[in-house]
Amino acid sequence: QVHIVESGGGLVHPGGSLRLSCVVSGSPFNFATMGWYRQAPGKERELVAVFFGDSMINYADSLKGRFTISRDDAKNTMYLQMNSLKPEDTAVYFCNVVKFAINAWGQGTQVTVPS
Repeated sequence: QVHIVESGGGLVHPGGSLRLSCVVSGSPFNFATMGWYRQAPGKERELVAVFFGDSMINYADSLKGRFTISRDDAKNTMYLQMNSLKPEDTAVYFCNVVKFAINAWGQGTQVTVPS
């Protein structure tokens, strides 16, 4: 059973930074895709950034240049560095991993950027 725990969210003023962490347990850290998604109030969940395999990365176009996804395979952890945060980045951020029959989500971590 894959278990995912996200952390690192919080309240940050506009222009600030946060680094989110996603620790994955219960499976070797070799997923077909590993990614960050977010869901703002009243909106659908959307892609933030995703790894395809070990190194190919895709970002949401609107977030390129401000957000950076990375991973530490030795720690079974994926990260999301978020810089120059804006009020519209306010959302719950979720980690997702996919491999064969596995499609697992974490509980999410709240990021709030007040206007």
